[in-house]
Amino acid sequence: MTAALEPFRIDVPQVLLDDLGERLGRARLPGAPADAGWTYGTSPEYLERLLDYWRREYDWRAVEARLNRMPQFMASVGAYRVHLVYERGSGPATLPLVLTHGWPGSFVEFEAVIGPLAHPERFGGRIEDAFDVVVPTLPGYGWSSPPPAPVTTRDIARVWDDLMTSVLGYPRYVAQGGDWGNAVSEVMALQRPRGLLGIHTNMAATVPPNISALLNSGATPPATLTPDERRAWDQLKYFYGKGLGYAIEMNNRPQTLYALVDSPIGLAAWMLDHDEASMEMISRSFAGEREGLSKDDVLDNVTLYWLTDTAISSAQLYWDTANNLPPGGFFDVRGLQLPVAVSAFPDEIYCAPETWARAAYPHLLHYGKLPRGGHFAAWEQPDLFVQEMRASFRSLRS
Repeated sequence: MTAALEPFRIDVPQVLLDDLGERLGRARLPGAPADAGWTYGTSPEYLERLLDYWRREYDWRAVEARLNRMPQFMASVGAYRVHLVYERGSGPATLPLVLTHGWPGSFVEFEAVIGPLAHPERFGGRIEDAFDVVVPTLPGYGWSSPPPAPVTTRDIARVWDDLMTSVLGYPRYVAQGGDWGNAVSEVMALQRPRGLLGIHTNMAATVPPNISALLNSGATPPATLTPDERRAWDQLKYFYGKGLGYAIEMNNRPQTLYALVDSPIGLAAWMLDHDEASMEMISRSFAGEREGLSKDDVLDNVTLYWLTDTAISSAQLYWDTANNLPPGGFFDVRGLQLPVAVSAFPDEIYCAPETWARAAYPHLLHYGKLPRGGHFAAWEQPDLFVQEMRASFRSLRS
């Protein structure tokens, strides 16, 4: 079936890069309170330094050449045109794996893990743990075409199953995701397509109904919470109180975000103001620290969104899902019966406690509590992510 794949190479017209350079050259930055930091939103000091680096040193053509070393394709899946990276693994017994990104991410999140997952023997692992790695881009993101009609996680889940089974011809496979990728993967598990063996998540939906109700009511935390549960409570309380601004706007008025289409600095500021822990790590990158995302990682991703003109079409997924599916919290338990593996990174929006994970997923394959890492797990901590993937799905290979 793979004859349906069309080879794809990134080749951005020079006129778009020239236009980007001109816009960066005349960017207008706002004033801010003294020592604002990230308190009021995206740090003015960080953004100014990022702008200077973007204008003077950042080289998209070098990034483009690097990304083009990955095997990329376009696939027609029903009414959708999907961009994907597809790396066949080593050995005779590979396990097909579909990795799904979220917002404000892209397929570049997985660049560093594709090789180790597909060819573990080249990276100190066992060939028995090899995957065939499939990294599709969500509809309306990157080089995937905008959806022909409103698209929800239910629709994408079905498209991904068609991609894996009808287009790529796999009778069985596993799925992984964080952010929107988790929602898509969990909905796939709810739909239980015949070929799906199990899923892995690094942003698990495990919040018990009573905890969700208490958080929404503004109540104090129950005294019975364990230390891990109390930390998760505190993380969720902060996120619901101060971290949801971007999602509320995109859930309700995505078309209003014209500034993201007209200003690359506006786009960068909007994408950067996502979660506090990731932003702190990004800020430290200018001081030479390399823990998490670097300024080049940030600009690879922001520039991709800019050059593909997908700021609003990617935000549309929030509106479509919020207005076409029954209401429910993003982290509420969905009642999955398929095997699920969980990796809990400490600086995720909330670090899912093992007690909650075991209650949410009756067929829990694996629970890993990691020493470091945040929202963009594969991007920030590729070695830990690869270890977790191998451990999570080993029991499903037989």
